[in-house]
Amino acid sequence: MPKGKGAKGTKLTLKIAKKAIRMTPDGRRRLTLSNMGITIFPKCLLKLTNVDELDLSRNLIQKLPDNIGNFASLRWLDLHSNKLESLPESIGNLVGLTYLNLSNNRLISAGLPSTLGLLTSLKSLNLGMNQLDTLPSTMMALDSLQELGLFDNLFISLPEFLKVLRNLTKLNITRNPLSYVQGDVEGMQQGKSKSEEDGYLVHESSLCRTCLKRCKEQRERPTRGGGGGGGEGGGDRFEEKRIRTYQGLMAPNSVAIVSQDVWRVRKVEHKLIK
Repeated sequence: MPKGKGAKGTKLTLKIAKKAIRMTPDGRRRLTLSNMGITIFPKCLLKLTNVDELDLSRNLIQKLPDNIGNFASLRWLDLHSNKLESLPESIGNLVGLTYLNLSNNRLISAGLPSTLGLLTSLKSLNLGMNQLDTLPSTMMALDSLQELGLFDNLFISLPEFLKVLRNLTKLNITRNPLSYVQGDVEGMQQGKSKSEEDGYLVHESSLCRTCLKRCKEQRERPTRGGGGGGGEGGGDRFEEKRIRTYQGLMAPNSVAIVSQDVWRVRKVEHKLIK
């Protein structure tokens, strides 16, 4: 597929992009260019200074332009399901962002700039389904952050600064090789009782093909836990038990085709087994 062209070979021009802008119910200008086979971030988009929301999800973008920070009007940015390995320093200039979805990419910890800590307006940040094992310590400045997705990564331990994010109420850390005990996450999930965690469900028809396959594989795995001591020295393990199920629904919701504004919540009980 030629670079800069969509799935049908259509070259993305400024004129085409302008025609694709739609008004959201709350009066924001949203540009949706999802699932178009885009391989290079279209620099012509940076001229759309009146766009508030940009959806470039489910494309093949490997790199963001160094001047992405010039897109100062953005309040909402969805880049899930691309091929990003790193973010440019200038992303910290998008100080108006309240929503940023970077899930299902190829991000590594070394590719996350310290300037992420400048996005102090962020309320929702999704970093799930990447290759992260640490986060920049500067992110402790994200006082407005309410929702953080870290699921399906490589975290052995969680960043200490998560405990001081006073507005953080939803933290998804499932499917990480964590070596913590249950008490380590107390205080990180405000509004939850001990041993509870929120998860988000969508209908399987709303997931892209790759993530639908991944979710089905995860669902078919046997429940963790059971049995006795484990390896030498025992160690703490967690048995995951679903309290409630919804037919046709599965997690994660990070790559839903439809808007993620409407999330269905399930409770997951973690029982400590020694």
